[in-house]
Amino acid sequence: MLDFTSSLYLGLQHPSWSLRPWAQFTTGAPAALYSPANARTAAQSIASLQGCEAGVLGTSTLHLFWDLFGILAKQRIAVYLDAGAYPIARWGTERAAAHGIAVRDFPHHDADALQRLLNSDARKGMRPVVVTDGFCPGCGQPAPLASYLENVRAFGGRLVIDDTQALGIFGSSPRPGAPYGTGGGGMLAWSNIGGPDVLVVSSLAKAFGVPVAVLAGSQTSVRSFEEKSETRVHCSPPSTATIHALEHALEANSRSGDAVRLHLAALIKHFRKAMAAAGFNFSGELFPVQTLEYPRGRAAAVLYERLRRAHIFTVLGSTHNRSGVIRLLITAKHAARDFDYTAEKLLEANKPQALANIAGEIHETTYV
Repeated sequence: MLDFTSSLYLGLQHPSWSLRPWAQFTTGAPAALYSPANARTAAQSIASLQGCEAGVLGTSTLHLFWDLFGILAKQRIAVYLDAGAYPIARWGTERAAAHGIAVRDFPHHDADALQRLLNSDARKGMRPVVVTDGFCPGCGQPAPLASYLENVRAFGGRLVIDDTQALGIFGSSPRPGAPYGTGGGGMLAWSNIGGPDVLVVSSLAKAFGVPVAVLAGSQTSVRSFEEKSETRVHCSPPSTATIHALEHALEANSRSGDAVRLHLAALIKHFRKAMAAAGFNFSGELFPVQTLEYPRGRAAAVLYERLRRAHIFTVLGSTHNRSGVIRLLITAKHAARDFDYTAEKLLEANKPQALANIAGEIHETTYV
């Protein structure tokens, strides 16, 4: 079986024997009453990795975005949402909208369209809050963060970034010998931007393999968030086991993260070379999510099913224009031979007769 559905890009797994032991799994107290010292230390380590002054852990990005937009909704703001933003950030903005805050989409990665919106709304006197993913796995491109930040600063606003995909992969000073950059600090480090008007919300469940999230930004912004957070009052903090896994991930990143990222880049280069040789044009550049698009969604569903029957598990998706896509998520645990075998099976599965044989047998598909 070949599994291309996991987003554990660096291959970190954190078995129990690799973690520091714990005497108590959880305290039973909400985070607002008690936060372990090592939770604050871990959050600070991640914030520093991202180039931010301070950080605070959350159980998930949903918890953090729920709180953040509940807090921001009490201010005179307007929200501008990149149309390609991941659903969880969008759910957060919907909470702001429920409080009467204006929320407007702008075209994906279109800094000029954002500037026009901000210019046209300037007379309303609302501080803009621009929300975007740092990196979009759907189109395989980083957001134009520097341009977004320049636009929002001109109006005294704030940039909010979901950096879940990029954290642990991209870092500072990208160059030929380090195509992702170094450190794994995400898109702030990659774009060489930052400041008190930037907030970053990131899950560590992908590259770092730990189901926990962090909000990072200036000392003032993070401490204000901690004081006003609702989920920190009503929900438990991340468990001791989770925090120990996070410590393990940060140690592994410090020790060998750049070497693993270089290995991952080499694997993806081999994948793209093997697929191109077989006649398949995948988008995604060197990001671990590689996407094959079909103009007709049905053809993608048939190919997905054919690969599944060959014990190659992929992710079936769709684009905004309803094209079907097959996504393969590559991790450092894969091997070059996996891609050669997959290219061979793709060729077999893509033959018209092979597709026709199972086209009538697909009753239900799940799109991601």
